[in-house]
Amino acid sequence: MTMPSGSPAPSHASDPTAELTFDELGLPDALHRAVASLGFVTPSAIQARAIPALLSGRDIVGVAQTGTGKTAAFGLPLLAAVDPEVRAVQAIVLTPTRELAMQVAEAISTFAQHMPGLGVLPVYGGAPFLPQQRALQRGAQVVVGTPGRVIDHLERGSLVLDQVRFLVLDEADEMLRMGFAEDVDKVLQRVPAGRQVALFSATMPPAIRRVAEQHLVHPVEVTVARQSSTVTTVRQTYAVVPHRHKAGALARVLAVREADAAIVFVRTRGAAEELGSALVERGVSAAFISGDVAQGDREKIVDRLRGGALDVLVATDVAARGLDVERIGLVVNFDVPREPETYVHRIGRTGRAGREGIALTFVTPAEQSRLRTIERTIRTQLEQVPIPSPAEVSAHRVRALLERVELRKQAGRLDVYREAVSQHLAASPELDARDLLATVLALAVGDEGPDARTADDLDDALSRATLGAERGERAGRERDGHGDPRERRRPSTHIAGGPPRWRVAVGHRDGLQPGALVGALTGEGGLTGADVGKIDIFGSFSLVDIPGGLTPDVVDRLSRARVAGRPLRIRVDSGPRPGHGASRPGHGPGHGPSHGSAHGPRGRA
Repeated sequence: MTMPSGSPAPSHASDPTAELTFDELGLPDALHRAVASLGFVTPSAIQARAIPALLSGRDIVGVAQTGTGKTAAFGLPLLAAVDPEVRAVQAIVLTPTRELAMQVAEAISTFAQHMPGLGVLPVYGGAPFLPQQRALQRGAQVVVGTPGRVIDHLERGSLVLDQVRFLVLDEADEMLRMGFAEDVDKVLQRVPAGRQVALFSATMPPAIRRVAEQHLVHPVEVTVARQSSTVTTVRQTYAVVPHRHKAGALARVLAVREADAAIVFVRTRGAAEELGSALVERGVSAAFISGDVAQGDREKIVDRLRGGALDVLVATDVAARGLDVERIGLVVNFDVPREPETYVHRIGRTGRAGREGIALTFVTPAEQSRLRTIERTIRTQLEQVPIPSPAEVSAHRVRALLERVELRKQAGRLDVYREAVSQHLAASPELDARDLLATVLALAVGDEGPDARTADDLDDALSRATLGAERGERAGRERDGHGDPRERRRPSTHIAGGPPRWRVAVGHRDGLQPGALVGALTGEGGLTGADVGKIDIFGSFSLVDIPGGLTPDVVDRLSRARVAGRPLRIRVDSGPRPGHGASRPGHGPGHGPSHGSAHGPRGRA
C-alpha cells in the first residue's frame, strides 16, 4: 500500500484545535472517564490534532518529541479500536528501548482502567521469554515491545498478528538509528492489510519518509514543537550519585528536607512499589502510586498528601498526571528523565501558587551528557549540590529534637526523668552530664554507634530493594503478577500456634505484589512496616502475619480498602499454615506462593 509521492499534507499552520477540551474529541465513554480521572482537561497540540484523525480511521505521521503527550495521542485511539472481548492481539506498539516499552505499556494500561478484560503486555529483550509467552496465550489484546523481542515471538509462533487492527511505530527514527529497520519492516509486512498505522518520530529523515510511503495510506501529518520552559519559582539542582547509592542518597535528602511534602519520580511501577515500601519501612511517611493503583486508592493517597497525613509520594510519570498539591516543595528525579519535556513536566509539580520549590535530579556519572541536553533545552544551568552525609542527617535530627526542648519543658511532668538522670549520674560518677545528654541524643535519633548497623548499611539495603525492583521489571514481571519463587526473604519468626495470620482476598491473579499489600496495611490500617510480618501470595488470596493483631475498627477499614482494584476483605485465617502440611487452593507444580517480608528488602528476578 502506497501513498502519493511527496510529503503528506501537513495540518493547518494555525491551530484551530487550540480551544478544544477532551470532552470534544469524541472519545468512547470508558476512555473519557479514564481521561477525566487522570485530570486531563485540555489536550496537548499533538493530542488535539492526532486523536480525531486516528478515531476517524486515518493513518498519521506525527513529528513530535517524547514529552509532548504523544503516548495519549496514539494510546487512546488505539484502545478505541480494540475489542476487550476478543482474546487476541489487536494492537501493537513498537518502541526502540525496553524502558520506553514499559512506560508506554503502563500509560496504555492506565488509559484502559475502565475497560475490564483488556490486557496490555510489554515484551522486550533481557527478560525471560516464557512469562511473556504465557501472557500472550492468555489473550493480551495490546502488545508493546521492542522490535527484536517481537520478532522472536513471531518466529516462535507465540505472537500472532492476524487480528491486528492498529499499529504504532513510536520513536521511529530512533529505531532505525539503532539498526531495527529490518525488524520493523518484517512486523509491518506481517500485519493485515487493512490495519491502521500511526508513525511518530522526532525527526523526518529520508529513511522515515520511505517507511511512510511504503506502509501508510494517505496519512495526515502533524508536527508539534516541544515544551521547554520551566517554572521560575523552582530552584533546579542536581547531584552526581552512583546508581547503587541512589536510594540511600534519597533517604538522606528526605531526612533533612525543609519542604512540607515531596514527590519522587521513578521510571517504572515496580521501582515505585519497592522504593515506596522501603521508605515506609525506614519510618518515612510515604506512599506510592503507579498505573496499577486503582483510581479510588489514588484519590485517597492524594487526599492524604494534600491534607498533611502523608509527606512523600513516589510516583511514575503517568500516575502523577493531573496531580496538583500545593504542599509539594521538593521534587526528586530519581533518574534523569529521558526527554527534557518530561523533566519540565516533573518539576512543574512544585513551585505552585507562587511558592518556591526545589527540584533535585540524581545523575549517575554516565548520565551527565543527558543532563547537559536538558540544560540546553530549558536554557537553564542546574546547580550542583552535595548529598547530605549520615553525620549531617544525625545533626539535623538532633537540631530538630533540641528545638522541641523548651516546649516540652513547659509542658511539665519531668520529675521521673530528672530522678532517672540523678540516679544514673550517682551510679556512674565518672560520667559527665554532657556525655550523658550526648549519648541520649544519639540514641534518640537512631545512632547506635560505629559498631552497630550503620546508616550506610541501611542505605545499601534500601538501594538493593530499588535495584531489585528495576531488575524485576526488566526480567519480565508483567501484569499477570506471577512472582519468582527464588525471591529473597528472611525466614518467618512465626510458628504454628503463634500470632494469627490474616487472609486477604487478593492474590497473584490480581497482580498483587508484597509492597502493595504493605502500603495498604500502613496507609489504610494505620500500621507501620514493623507491624507487618511474613507475606505469602497465592493465586486468589494472600496470607500475612500481623503479630500485634488488629482491632475490629481497623479490620473494618481494611476490609473495604482496595488493592489492585479489589477489596481486601481481611479476616483471620482459620486454615493450616503453608509449610505445615497445608493443602491450599492452587498448590501444585508452578502454583506455590511467592513470599515477602515487611522487614527487609525484597529481591525479585
